[in-house]
Amino acid sequence: MLEITPIPAFEDNYIWALINRAAGTAVLVDPGDARPVEAFLAAHSLSLTGILITHHHGDHIGGIAALRADRAIPVFGPANESIASLTDRLRDSDKRQLPGNTTYAVSVLEVPGHTAGHIAYRVDEHLFCGDTLFVMGCGRLFEGTPAQLYASLQRIASLPAHTQLFCAHEYTLSNLKFALTVEPSNEALQARAFKVASLRESGLPTVPTTVAEELETNPYLRCHSAEIRANAEQFAGSSLANEVEVFAALRRWKNEFR
Repeated sequence: MLEITPIPAFEDNYIWALINRAAGTAVLVDPGDARPVEAFLAAHSLSLTGILITHHHGDHIGGIAALRADRAIPVFGPANESIASLTDRLRDSDKRQLPGNTTYAVSVLEVPGHTAGHIAYRVDEHLFCGDTLFVMGCGRLFEGTPAQLYASLQRIASLPAHTQLFCAHEYTLSNLKFALTVEPSNEALQARAFKVASLRESGLPTVPTTVAEELETNPYLRCHSAEIRANAEQFAGSSLANEVEVFAALRRWKNEFR
């Protein structure tokens, strides 16, 4: 059985450890900082067998060099981004065996928008989506277009409803506040607010989420909602012709939201 554990880093990052407890090995997703990783590996008597990278931002790749200093391990990452430390550059639909774990394979989904070459990794019923989708949110548009990021989110949303989504940041409270602002009558969102508050008050992560939960409560996956469209049009000061325009308005609004 695959064990998945978050390693907190910086202020709000999660470095995901995919653990094969029987073999005493771990694969990391987006290790932006080597220090908490080394402490985690030592505390759990685990050997690092590989690294998966979703995109090139420093808080996702900053720990690679130190972690590979005395380890000959593969580093998978997006073929369409310039990351010098990659040993295996991956494109859409590529498949690889999970390093150090013969039970599980990794398949790649290209999900551009946050960055031009962002990828996600599907392992069994789990998707490691980096900064493309957050709990009730999505990443900023640093390099892609609204249409690209919207299409990437729709691609994630099309996965089976029970698929678990592992994003790289604990942004949930901020995202929840925004979601309640743009769709205040959403009863599923109101109910989820209590669950999220309880988790954070206990110091627990709100990640992973599921495709089903995000379809019910993530405003960026709900651009078809009449309430969201009306509020997005009020923010934009004009009518919005389609769901991509609604999405673009929501993303601009969130950039300014406090």
